[in-house]
Amino acid sequence: MDAREMKIKAAEAALAHVENGMRLGIGTGSTAEEFVRLLAEKVAGGLRVEGVPTSERTARLCVELGVPLKSLDELPELDLTIDGADEVDPALRLVKGGGGALLREKIVAAASNRVIVIADETKLVETLGRFPLPIEVNPFGLVSTRMAIEKTAARLGLTGSLVLRQSGDGEFTTDGGHYIIDASFGRIPDADALSSELNSIPGVVEHGLFLNMAALAIIAGPAGARTLRANR
Repeated sequence: MDAREMKIKAAEAALAHVENGMRLGIGTGSTAEEFVRLLAEKVAGGLRVEGVPTSERTARLCVELGVPLKSLDELPELDLTIDGADEVDPALRLVKGGGGALLREKIVAAASNRVIVIADETKLVETLGRFPLPIEVNPFGLVSTRMAIEKTAARLGLTGSLVLRQSGDGEFTTDGGHYIIDASFGRIPDADALSSELNSIPGVVEHGLFLNMAALAIIAGPAGARTLRANR
């Protein structure tokens, strides 16, 4: 089973949690896109759902495939969000934002009664930090914000490069008009402390630590998909 087949298996298992009439948060990324494709087949067969996309990229795919969409202002409370992750630890704490949609993903997740994460088994880690942590920042005061992140990391004993994400000939820009700094800390022993510290930096719009948000993680491997519940 190759990587895409594993993503499809996770998406298929997640689809079993979608019920008629649900208000759905729809995630961003390659695994979430496999979920959108499967969801569209169910919608074509009569399933009634309304989706809130977490990115313009996801919105375009939903429109193309016929999945009905609403804005989060129109559906401010959601029944379920299904999204991918860049890392998942045993407590179902996540690193997200590799696709650049972390702010909208976190807003949608927070508006949901339940969040289910779908991923392949390569995303499982014992301790978060192997994947560079995306930190969404305001372009104004970028140098000052970067210095504040460096000082915060040092206080917590974290080292590693802070790289401004690029796209084409310039800086990668999120749907909200912000930049992303990818922080390669290597290992984050206290994710809660880092989350709190980053939240206190004015130029940080949001970060990719999704803590205590996921109810279930559906992880696919060569043997199929399995469901993990939080070990908190």
